[in-house]
Amino acid sequence: MTTQAYIQHIQATYPELAITSAYFNEMGQNNDVLIVNDAYVFRFPKYTPGIEQLKIETHILCMVKPYLSLPIPAPIYLSFAEEIPGRVFAGYPLLEGEPFTREAFQVASRQNSVPTVAAQLAQFLHELHQLPVSSLLPELIPGDFDMAKQLTELYEQIVSHLFPAMREQAKKDVAKRFESYLANPAHFDFQPCLTHGDFGTGNILYSPIKQRITVIIDFGGSGVGDPAYDLAGLCASYGEPFLQHFTPVYPQLEQVMTRMRFYRSTFALEEALFGLENNDETAYQAGMRDYL
Repeated sequence: MTTQAYIQHIQATYPELAITSAYFNEMGQNNDVLIVNDAYVFRFPKYTPGIEQLKIETHILCMVKPYLSLPIPAPIYLSFAEEIPGRVFAGYPLLEGEPFTREAFQVASRQNSVPTVAAQLAQFLHELHQLPVSSLLPELIPGDFDMAKQLTELYEQIVSHLFPAMREQAKKDVAKRFESYLANPAHFDFQPCLTHGDFGTGNILYSPIKQRITVIIDFGGSGVGDPAYDLAGLCASYGEPFLQHFTPVYPQLEQVMTRMRFYRSTFALEEALFGLENNDETAYQAGMRDYL
């Protein structure tokens, strides 16, 4: 949809909001992201599954905000009446900061601010992973949470949809990695908790001036899962040595390292599957780059 179409829909839903400017932020993979009046972020799900995701996300944001030491989005404009892509949105005040990219991380390293950043992120994840989900968000508790089943299904999808395009050695490596991991019951002996679900460069905002993390965004993948998954996102973004700074604040770190490394190894393949499912050729090619 065009910028103008989105503006018209926002104004039809919230006529009191005078829109003087709007432009797309092209970073959204699952959502069209519109910056309005340089003051608000509006997210429109691109795909039907994203609509239910956005509903869940807005509820999670409202419930967990008081418990977290870093700012997160606070939705104030919501549209769920017509549950079709392009008509559903959530809008919240634009928060300070820019994506904490690998380049920004390198600059922070030269400025010796990485320990501060690491302490902030470790504290945030510790708070998030310790939240009492059963009392705070009981509707998120799955009756049959089974990580082994989820990973088995992921492996089956990879074999079915991605293996045909892979070179032979890549197939063998992926098969060995999944089958050895799935065969060890110790990998599934953990307490499920609330996770962010996409804890990486694009969703961690940073102020180069303050040399601090300013906000955590995009809880679209949030839900009950393995805390190691969030740490895998950090590891994939900034490298495993970065996590050495976590130990004083995140005492469970050593317990999750094996699981974290495995999840990290699946990220590209998950991106390729996402690309196939949503006709996103860019995501598919990026995910398969090392396997073709």
